Amino acid sequence: MAGHSKFKNIMHRKGAQDKKRSAMFSKLSREITVAAKMGAPDPDMNPRLRLAINNAKAQSMPKDNIQRAIDKATANEGDDYEEIRYEGYGPGGVALIVEALTDNRNRTATNVRTAFSKNGGNLGASGAVSHGFERKGMIEYPVSVGDEEKVLEAAIESGADDVESGDDGHTIWTEMESLHEVAGALEKVLGEAENVKLAWKPNLTVDVDEGSAQTLFNLIDALDDDDDVQTVWGNYEVSDEVMEKLS
Repeated sequence: MAGHSKFKNIMHRKGAQDKKRSAMFSKLSREITVAAKMGAPDPDMNPRLRLAINNAKAQSMPKDNIQRAIDKATANEGDDYEEIRYEGYGPGGVALIVEALTDNRNRTATNVRTAFSKNGGNLGASGAVSHGFERKGMIEYPVSVGDEEKVLEAAIESGADDVESGDDGHTIWTEMESLHEVAGALEKVLGEAENVKLAWKPNLTVDVDEGSAQTLFNLIDALDDDDDVQTVWGNYEVSDEVMEKLS
């Protein structure tokens, strides 16, 4: 089990998240409603719903909003959303996986294709890049929960596969099927996680130079801004030096 890794920046995190809070709440609500519709409306009986609620809480989403999203599913209200995955390449040969929940497949496909084409990317066929990723469980904790050794020990005890610790926190990886079990065991030792979700973890990462990085981030921002897009994953690595120049 690795204690530290260069691998970071799997998911692009925007600094201006507060400005996008309402859009983020909308996406979280959509995931909660879909999860509740697909299984029981009780999070104790529905692992996907429990995950969605935990992620909403981690983003300080009000309890009323969470309950409203569950009630919408229970009453069979709202649109029927379909899960779709898009795959393609961004600037610098970066592989991207885009996960969406949509009630209009044609609209979402057009928007995603436009975002890629306008920002130096190419949308590929299903399976174009996912072979270069592993489907894993991902659990994130802030630096404040403890040092690398403490988190590593907790991760080993809980049955996790790998830990990556850095200045911006700890990322714990598990097998997809073990995510809920490992997250529950970690919570008893480290408290509630910042993030618990299924992730696409790249087998290899691509170093992105300054020339491609800004265009890549523009592409990811354009995808993130689409209401139907839930998450964007990539195999890119951007050095601190390049990030400083961009900021």
